[in-house]
Amino acid sequence: MATTHNLGFPRIGAKRELKFAQEAYWKGESSRDALIAVGAALRTRHWHDQAAFDLVPVGDFAFYDQILDMSFTLGNLPERVRNFHGDKLDNYFRVARGRSAKGTDDHAACCGGVAAGEMTKWFDTNYHYIVPEFDADTRFKLDASRLLEQLAEARALGVKAKPVIVGPVTYLAIGKAKDGSDRLSLLPRLLPVYAELLKALAGQGVEWVQIDEPILVTELDDAWRDAFTQAYAALKDSGVRLLLTTYFGQLRENLDLAASLPVHGIHLDAINARDEVNALIRAVPSDRVISLGVVNGRNIWKTDLTSVLNWLEPVATQLGDRLWIAPSCSLLHVPVDLAGERKLDEEIRSWLAFAIQKLAEIKVLAAALTQGYDAVADELAANAAAIAARRNSPRVNNPAVKAAVARIDAGLGRRKGDFATRAAKQQAHLNLPLYPTTTIGSFPQTKEIRLVRSAFKAGNLDLPAYNQAMRQEIERSVREQEALGLDVLVHGEAERNDMVEYFGEQLDGYVFSQGGWVQSYGSRCVKPPILFGDISRPHAMTVEWIAYAQSLTNKPMKGMLTGPVTILNWSFVRDDQPRSVSCYQLALAIREEVQDLEKAGIRIIQIDEAALREGLPLRRAQWRDYLDWAIESFRITANGVADKTQIHTHMCYSEFNDIIASIADMDADVITIETSRSDMELLEAFDNFNYPNQIGPGVYDIHSPNIPTEDHMVNLMKKAAERIPAERLWVNPDCGLKTRQWNEVIPALTGMVSAARTLRAAAS
Repeated sequence: MATTHNLGFPRIGAKRELKFAQEAYWKGESSRDALIAVGAALRTRHWHDQAAFDLVPVGDFAFYDQILDMSFTLGNLPERVRNFHGDKLDNYFRVARGRSAKGTDDHAACCGGVAAGEMTKWFDTNYHYIVPEFDADTRFKLDASRLLEQLAEARALGVKAKPVIVGPVTYLAIGKAKDGSDRLSLLPRLLPVYAELLKALAGQGVEWVQIDEPILVTELDDAWRDAFTQAYAALKDSGVRLLLTTYFGQLRENLDLAASLPVHGIHLDAINARDEVNALIRAVPSDRVISLGVVNGRNIWKTDLTSVLNWLEPVATQLGDRLWIAPSCSLLHVPVDLAGERKLDEEIRSWLAFAIQKLAEIKVLAAALTQGYDAVADELAANAAAIAARRNSPRVNNPAVKAAVARIDAGLGRRKGDFATRAAKQQAHLNLPLYPTTTIGSFPQTKEIRLVRSAFKAGNLDLPAYNQAMRQEIERSVREQEALGLDVLVHGEAERNDMVEYFGEQLDGYVFSQGGWVQSYGSRCVKPPILFGDISRPHAMTVEWIAYAQSLTNKPMKGMLTGPVTILNWSFVRDDQPRSVSCYQLALAIREEVQDLEKAGIRIIQIDEAALREGLPLRRAQWRDYLDWAIESFRITANGVADKTQIHTHMCYSEFNDIIASIADMDADVITIETSRSDMELLEAFDNFNYPNQIGPGVYDIHSPNIPTEDHMVNLMKKAAERIPAERLWVNPDCGLKTRQWNEVIPALTGMVSAARTLRAAAS
């Protein structure tokens, strides 16, 4: 009999209950007890949703981030928050976002909060985690209260609990040593705390613990491989059975290492590493469990159950009770429940599975293996019909789009002049000062904007009234920017719900859910569009709004677009053709928009590629192929314009020091990047690489409510000027300002403009 289990469940709630509870608490509109009660209610509901499984994850719920939870469990708090008084949850939020709830931060009131923890992408997903911080003197001290409390909750509800923790080697690997020390030197200090945690769980009668080590699907040098041997030798007598869990990729050269560790079972992502299943079975001792991720935990298409059973049934026969089945990874990366999608196109809806539906797929597979196919004949027949309908649908394939992709040649991705030629023409046309100031695109999405959008979508506001309301918001943004003294303006994106969804709604080949929310970080949720077919652009998408904004000012107006790689990586992408083909289709569609903006008189166009890095394969050996088609897709999008049209791109919260040559190959005239949380650390890439074009290193961390001082921003730019000539530097925030409020944005940008003026004066 195959054991069924889950690796993790979405925590935000089907209606984003956690988001709204977090934000109400931070604003001082609700109590700590109210927030905690929402968390408890969500855990109860989600455990109930998983009740039919043999083992259910406990500890996968977090009020902000599961890695930050692990840091608190291990007592690894940044020194800057250790002296704060008050509730532990408030300290947790201080690390996450720089401050906690309104009224709780006495120290923050005088000092503007504390620096929020650095945030970066979780492997190759669009989930962001708070990076653990280390130095040579870091010490660890167990605080198991969070996990033990959730375990007690689950036990009281009759949940068959399997606690989930991040493994010690991955925890060190994904963190940063702020003083440049060796993270692995901390392993001997860390392991006793892990052993203490596991013994505490054993003392509560826990049998199985899921210990996540996804770093095993990446390339590891000998020191990190040895760390696994050392770590699991130290944990083998902890009194619990360990399920070593990997996901997001293949084990490859680490397969034998994983199989040799003294654990009681191994989870393999059989969506990405299906070819390794038999090798793992041969390598793992015969007394150990093998868990296979047979349902895709990161995409929303129905599983072809018949196809899975065809390869899984012989494995089940071979392994017997040693076989466990699960999703490939935590379901954190997919929406909660398809049942609430009342307005979704019915045909396409029949092709989809969200978290609840994926759990049902696991149960059908388990029943087929243990009770025979006849026990689930109806479910298998319905699934097969849906798979066939999608495969054969004429809505999926557009011959004209396929022909356009086939006609792509190298010339499509080349600018007419080199950067020096273009820069001279652009400066003659734009006449910008030294250290020009701009923003990344969006301004606050106020309650009023959201109410207008909701009324329009509900049919309670007609199109002319909606357009007029959006024009008023655009004019407000333009006037505020003029008053601030910014050099290059943006229209503020009042009409846009999301930087990907907005474009997907206007492209053929996309469809949208109403409640398909996924957590990106903290309370930030996104609703990825569903790319189901060939992509084309039936009409202009942004030109009217941006041309209107330009008509309101004599200053340069920057046209704002999302690039093809980011649209691809932040969508639920079709799985029936290579991702590169879908990306080229998007590139051709956005290229048309770039050219229409230029025809409308827009001379600065920003094409955001915030998600370029997260699409990188986890193994460096596979990077080149991805970067070739990703960079070419951007160039196809950007390079159909005249030399005097300035092309910008933006990348946020992405470590890209190791792909800086590819970033340069994009040949954008200006690139803006996140650098404030990392204290300009990302600019170390330019120590050994002569980046040829202009760059705007972000000086204002927009993901924190803290307002940076002018001196802070001046100092950051001085650090940047040590690596990049001043004449090629821009001054801008890290990212768009849609999640902030005007009462935060105005003083922050006032300081930013003043900082630029101070820098100009010093340079003159």
